[in-house]
Amino acid sequence: MAGEKVTATLLNKTAENNDGEEYELKMRERVWRESKKLWVVAAPAIFTRFSTFGVSLISQAFIGHLGPTELAAFSISFTVLLRFSNGILLGMASALETLCGQAYGAKQYHMLGIYLQRSWIVLTGCCICITPVYIFSGPILLALGQEERIVRVARIIALWVIGVNFSFVPSLTCQMFLQAQSKNKIIAYVAAVSLGVHFFLSWLLMVYFDFGITGAMTSMLVASWLPNVAQLWFVMCGGCKDTWMGFSWLAFKDLWPILKLSVSSGGMICLELWYNTILVLLTGGLQDAEVALDALSICVNINGLEMMVAFGFLSAASVRVSNEIGRGNAKEAKFATIAAVLTSLSIGFVFFFIFLFLRGKISYIFTTSEAVAAQVADLSLLLAFSILLNSVQPVLSGVAVGAGWQENVTYVNLACYYLVGIPSGIFLGYGIGLQVKGVWLGMLFGIFVQTCVLAIMTIKTDWDKQVCSSLKRLNRWVEPESKDFDQVSQKE
Repeated sequence: MAGEKVTATLLNKTAENNDGEEYELKMRERVWRESKKLWVVAAPAIFTRFSTFGVSLISQAFIGHLGPTELAAFSISFTVLLRFSNGILLGMASALETLCGQAYGAKQYHMLGIYLQRSWIVLTGCCICITPVYIFSGPILLALGQEERIVRVARIIALWVIGVNFSFVPSLTCQMFLQAQSKNKIIAYVAAVSLGVHFFLSWLLMVYFDFGITGAMTSMLVASWLPNVAQLWFVMCGGCKDTWMGFSWLAFKDLWPILKLSVSSGGMICLELWYNTILVLLTGGLQDAEVALDALSICVNINGLEMMVAFGFLSAASVRVSNEIGRGNAKEAKFATIAAVLTSLSIGFVFFFIFLFLRGKISYIFTTSEAVAAQVADLSLLLAFSILLNSVQPVLSGVAVGAGWQENVTYVNLACYYLVGIPSGIFLGYGIGLQVKGVWLGMLFGIFVQTCVLAIMTIKTDWDKQVCSSLKRLNRWVEPESKDFDQVSQKE
């Protein structure tokens, strides 16, 4: 009997060990499978964002060698005004990311093309409405307290930015349309070509022909529109046979639900992007504003470089979560969230140590001023922590977009950024006298609070309920339109 008991115990332990090993193998396989799915979207998205960001970085590098006034003017026009409109358009376009991702997961393929056309209508109207901001940028910037000599150059750049602004309509929408289907390699290819063309044109027009600001903005305009031609050609000429059925009058039907989700999405993203814009504006009122503004602009762009990686995982998290919700798979949606956050955070730690080590050395890419380089070195610790924190926060925002939480996150951003971060920055920068370091420290505190709130929201989410509510909303929008689409197809 004793021998049988021992044998039974050994068999049970063996079974437990086998189950444990089997579970470990399944988990490894699951992690590997999810990682591949994430990187299929994230890798081209990261490269595309680096290329797109590189367009502005190249322009800034060339313009920075024209002089500190030109660099400050470009920083204001691009960082403040273009980010203002880009925030609105990117935010409103993220509604398309939610709808296309969930519709693709639910195999409602024909709806993706209709959603794309509806988004074009909504974003074009929005773009027209915000154009006066660029036309009257001079008085607006003066009213915001910027120096007159900087504004004189900035308002000229702002007029050029109007053309760049309209390029975002096809660019952002096509990117999200293609990402929902994991067909975003074409975006990376054309972005790489555009970056090379921009560098060559910038050198040709600014260095060889010495056209100055005009040459820089001409090159940027060409680089902004060139990828759109290739993306639209790919979408309309056979690259998306299942999801692009041609232009349809259904694009003009039921625009109100799209508009509402677009406005919620726009509010969420705008409050986030404008937050950094206000950081630049607050710096314009500090002592020795030109040096402070140049240093902060360089730090914001360095931070933006790392955020391109996080934004790539934002797109990947949004696509994976929305696809799995569309399929009705709550467990995979949750697992995709965890995988995206941990992957982006691990990369953030690498960048944290790299930029902490480089300190002010990297500033010489953008300027020859020793004063600006010293200011950048002084801000390097805050820059490193910003990089680390921003490796998590955008991914959580991507989860929110994929799940359709834009309205809730809008309120979170409003409270954390504008009731916590900005007042803290003003108090530390102006009240205590920490200058640019105090402003940035306060803004960083706002991002930390927002990241904590989003993390709590994500952890406490009942993914089964989330799948049910999202599918109900998707079916409410799709089913009547599917019938209309079938009737139109039969008549044709």
